[in-house]
Amino acid sequence: MKRFVRLGFLLALAAVLTGMAGGNVLAKEKEDPTIHKGIYADEIDLSGMTTAEAKAEVDAYISGLKEETLTLEIFDQRVEVTLGELGLKCTNLDVIDEAARLGKTGNAIKRYKDRKDLEHENRVYELEWALDSGPVRDFVSTECVKFDSEAKDAALKRVNGAFQIVDGNTGTKLDVEGSVQAIVDYIENEWKKEDGTITLPVETDYPRGSKEELSRVKDVLGTFTTSYSTSGSSRSKNVANGAALINGTVLYPGDTFSTYDVVSPFSRDNGYEMAGSYLNGKVVDSLGGGICQVSTTLYNAVLLSELEVVERSNHSMIVTYVDPSADAAIAGTYKDFKFKNNTDAPIYIEGATADKKITFTIYGEETRPSNRTISYVSQTLSTTDPGTIIVADPGQPIGFRAVEGAHRGVVAELYKHVYVNGVEESVTKVNKSTYNASPRTVVIGVAGDPGMSAELVEAVATQDEGVVNAVLGSCLERMM
Repeated sequence: MKRFVRLGFLLALAAVLTGMAGGNVLAKEKEDPTIHKGIYADEIDLSGMTTAEAKAEVDAYISGLKEETLTLEIFDQRVEVTLGELGLKCTNLDVIDEAARLGKTGNAIKRYKDRKDLEHENRVYELEWALDSGPVRDFVSTECVKFDSEAKDAALKRVNGAFQIVDGNTGTKLDVEGSVQAIVDYIENEWKKEDGTITLPVETDYPRGSKEELSRVKDVLGTFTTSYSTSGSSRSKNVANGAALINGTVLYPGDTFSTYDVVSPFSRDNGYEMAGSYLNGKVVDSLGGGICQVSTTLYNAVLLSELEVVERSNHSMIVTYVDPSADAAIAGTYKDFKFKNNTDAPIYIEGATADKKITFTIYGEETRPSNRTISYVSQTLSTTDPGTIIVADPGQPIGFRAVEGAHRGVVAELYKHVYVNGVEESVTKVNKSTYNASPRTVVIGVAGDPGMSAELVEAVATQDEGVVNAVLGSCLERMM
């Protein structure tokens, strides 16, 4: 019975509403461009605003919230950042359009009911928030990781021919991805639309190396020596400096060693001086000249230790301190000597210089059979006579003569020979190297008397050194 009474009431109400002033009241309400009283977006009162005005008001509200500060606690440090810098955004701005439609859509009964509800209770549309993970990750990766402290692995040092273990230090590292997620979750689920503070997750960075592990380093795996007895003081200093920079390196199983990374930069501050080096087929002075003898000596020690060679390049021209194909060049960042500790124990690299000799010795745990030996043999496949070229230099006076030595062209291969009980078991090609020929160059000055200058230029054109020397001698006699 009550159901029929309520239904009758609603039908009567609808008739009254639709009949009032010919339905003009509801029609006007439907056409009113402003938002009804009692409608909010968060704490923003949207009453009486048009949709455009409401959106502008909300935009201003969002801009203000972007200035709110989030304090990030990292270890014992604090970093502040605005939410705008982290890419704060509102993800449900479509509620403004929904708010503008409230009480103006649906049939007459729904519209009437929506307005009546607003008279008794405000309708608050909650704005939802999120961060752009890109800016968050960028900020964490640049401004927060600076407080990391890397673990320092346990190491070794040699004192009076014996190893001593140097304890490592524990470090701490920020969990970058965990921090990004923590910041995003805080804004989406906990943020009270005011300044806030969160603690970012950190991880302990444990050092490598125990006393037990490092005590395995006791055997000589390989050692090699080259001489730089003909080098001047600057080149000698560079060789000694490179050896000192490498000396004491400990590589754990799986570690890769880059010679360039360890011995660079090539600067006076890093202990280098100007000395001869190869460039475009010529010998020129450069900071660090001679460093390739360091990498070459280390290369041969690595070969004898049978460690894994990762990267090696030969020189552009032949060198004299090792056989062809037994060298390892360093040039800028495009030529490096790298090798990997492919044993299951740490290794220690000792670099030393004395009496103009450089020696690298690699220590580790010897697991190779005592009846097994190895040797490396260089085999030259072909050579190219560099010849001689004669150059007329108009910038030098008649009588000037300078000679730059030649480098023969060589193609060579390096082979590894393995012996068991003195009997050759295997032969393996290690590398093939091609060295460019660089001609002997004779520079003749031709500046001076036009007639004699012309004679010398004509003689140089023959590229016959005997003819050039004869004409030069004649010119010098006439000048006396």
